[in-house]
Amino acid sequence: MTDDNQHRTEVVGRVKWFDPAKGFGFIVADDGGGDILLHANVLRNYGQGSVADNARITVLVQQTARGAQAVEVRQILPPETETAQPIKDLGGTDAEALAALPLEPARVKWFDKVKGFGFANVYGRPEDVFIHIEVLRRSGFADLQPGEAVCLRVIEGKRGRMAAQVCAWEAGLRGRA
Repeated sequence: MTDDNQHRTEVVGRVKWFDPAKGFGFIVADDGGGDILLHANVLRNYGQGSVADNARITVLVQQTARGAQAVEVRQILPPETETAQPIKDLGGTDAEALAALPLEPARVKWFDKVKGFGFANVYGRPEDVFIHIEVLRRSGFADLQPGEAVCLRVIEGKRGRMAAQVCAWEAGLRGRA
């Protein structure tokens, strides 16, 4: 173990904010203390290009001359949505049924945060999969970039295939979804 590894501590908290355009954001630890810097590269190493505000996050933190910095993301859980209304297009599909759906590897075709939707292409399938901003937020993401690799749980909606859940590519492969 290197000297750097000896000074890393695991911290559980929530994402205060993250701005993919700026390339960083901050985490607030559950046990208090100052803000923890979350750099985009650390998040990308986990397999995500963004993370939703208030998402639950577990990270390894290292103290630097500039303060506490996350050096590895261990887990991201979507923000709690106790008061969130059901997503109409998902119909009556419950959480247990969604979790039973297979993860399908996909690449983001485009996503427009302002419009509130985008599309992805699932490997080996010709049709696009619709991704709604609310599904993205409930999956723990704030935004998606063209070409980003993700895993999707897909349902047949009224207007075709749509994502019911979005997972980071690496998290999906590790079975963290």
